[in-house]
Amino acid sequence: MRTRPLAFVLALAAACSSPLRPAVNAPAHPRPLSRLRLNQLALRLDLPLFWAHDANGNGAPDPDEVRSLRFYPAEGRWVSDGRFTADFAQAMERIRAEADAPEPADPRRRLVRAELDHAAPTLVHTDLGELPEVHRAFARRMLAVADRIDALYAQQSGMTALAGRLGDEDPASRALFRRNWGPRCLGSLTERAAACSALEGAARQPVDVYPAAMQSDDAFCRALERRPDATALLSPFTVVRGEGSALSAVPYTQAWREPMEAVSAALTEAADAMTDPEEGALVAYLRAAASSFRSNDWGPADEAWSRMNARNSRWYVRVAPDETYWEPCSQKAGFHLTFARINRASLAWQDRLTPLQSDMERALAALSSGEYSAREVSFHMPDFIDVVVNAGDDRDAFGATIGQSLPNWGAVASEGRGRTVAMSNLYTDPDSDARRRAQAASLLTASAMESYSDDPTPGLLSTILHEATHNLGPAHEYRFEGRTAEEAFGGSMASMLEELKAQSGALYFTDWLRARGVIDEPAARRIYADAIVWALGHVAAGMYTPGGQRKAYSQLAAVQIGALLDDGALTWSADAPAADGTHRGAFSIDFGRLPGACERLMARVLHLKARNDRAAAEEIARRYVDGDRVPQAVITERFHAFPQVSFVYSVAP
Repeated sequence: MRTRPLAFVLALAAACSSPLRPAVNAPAHPRPLSRLRLNQLALRLDLPLFWAHDANGNGAPDPDEVRSLRFYPAEGRWVSDGRFTADFAQAMERIRAEADAPEPADPRRRLVRAELDHAAPTLVHTDLGELPEVHRAFARRMLAVADRIDALYAQQSGMTALAGRLGDEDPASRALFRRNWGPRCLGSLTERAAACSALEGAARQPVDVYPAAMQSDDAFCRALERRPDATALLSPFTVVRGEGSALSAVPYTQAWREPMEAVSAALTEAADAMTDPEEGALVAYLRAAASSFRSNDWGPADEAWSRMNARNSRWYVRVAPDETYWEPCSQKAGFHLTFARINRASLAWQDRLTPLQSDMERALAALSSGEYSAREVSFHMPDFIDVVVNAGDDRDAFGATIGQSLPNWGAVASEGRGRTVAMSNLYTDPDSDARRRAQAASLLTASAMESYSDDPTPGLLSTILHEATHNLGPAHEYRFEGRTAEEAFGGSMASMLEELKAQSGALYFTDWLRARGVIDEPAARRIYADAIVWALGHVAAGMYTPGGQRKAYSQLAAVQIGALLDDGALTWSADAPAADGTHRGAFSIDFGRLPGACERLMARVLHLKARNDRAAAEEIARRYVDGDRVPQAVITERFHAFPQVSFVYSVAP
């Protein structure tokens, strides 16, 4: 899985800076509010209200510019017959009052407000109105599936166990608890503030996949990994129950029977609703997934899912327990739903890249100097998808996944028959373009910025190469001397190294494709620049969670930036002017040295993965993650000046 770096708000963006003036049947108010500020205040009040754009430039929300958001405790009915409702008028009064409200006296509540006010709510909107009725009916059923997945993941993540402690008098705390999947603050400025919590007393949130008492020991993951029954206890589709030495692995379907059966029933209803005869592959997957939510056998669902593609369905659906990054040991699969529409622009790239899969595999084997032997590979090149909604583990408080290769286990994964996707409608709106350009210009020299592009194509191609590399080299269930990466490195280090392999592949294969005429030199430079900005964004997010868990993307990004600095492809100068004309201290890029540096980095990572070389992996982490080779403090300071993107969702009709 790959995520986009934290994106940021550009205060000068015209769409976000217009004063709020009266619109048709919208009451006037003397205090101006920008669009960004209005949306932040709505979040603070836990209102499902979003001012999407200012299409007519009048500086005020109009009925066709307002959206009602999903995944809130109430449904907002802001517009009826083209006019604002009384509910909208009441919501605006609350927003105006909140804008003038004094700082809370309670330090905890001040921190909660700071966390929410450092967000830039960013809309993912889908209009299904042009689709045939059968597809709209199906989509409505899938939104019900999303609600069931949310309830299941809330229980899995430990959120449900704490929900009863949340009071009704503080909407900001309720909003934080809902958005963050629990009480803990997750923002870049507040995640390490011990008192920043939606609950009094900064309550810990034990996840429900291990005994709660065990999780009071920060070293409990290592203790589990060292047990003789570790393989069983840490299997991905089980929870650990018991205490002391009497621990056992319990299947998900036994631990959470009722919520899993509720998901199964909702999937069956969605399958029944899809009566389009051209959607047979989709219906087969939905029914197989419904069965897997009752059996805990995910193989049949994966098989059905692998037979879907951009040519035989309008839709992309993945509903399963998959990624492990969400929990402290990085071992247990988290429940999620990605519900999206297929963007057929991916087909041209699939046709160009699919014939190169075997050549890509052989290229990595050659780089490994005999430590890894090429396999026969066959996998789906990425489909482009336009996300409708993310649910469960897919819906993060900040940012979002922009690429994913699944499944992670089983025959479909080991035989290279999984699916890969690139989310093509995230970070592509005008506000996001402006934010990311400001982010890049704050840390790159003017010369380096010449290769930076607002066009989403470089980022999508980088994502394609990243996700393809997950299927190449020492991948999935590869073993060296009988041990998997998880067994050799531990869950969190193994996760970081797998993402490092994938993103190093994105860098390495950029010039590999240029040499074969698939892309030209300017396109390669744009991909490199995009990937470096991606890495800087993740470095800014910090290397560890407050609990000490590795942040896989942040750490891989630090390793890449550090290795490219050591190889001379990047240069950091504390005196160089940044492209924004404001900051001193910037990175320059030597595009002539980048291909060789990326090849050497890829070879280094292949060695770590092919030989399960834990000592070398830990040395790399010490130098680049925990050392001072990468100017992490400066990068973090620059990025913390901007609010963080937090995606919100609306679907019409």
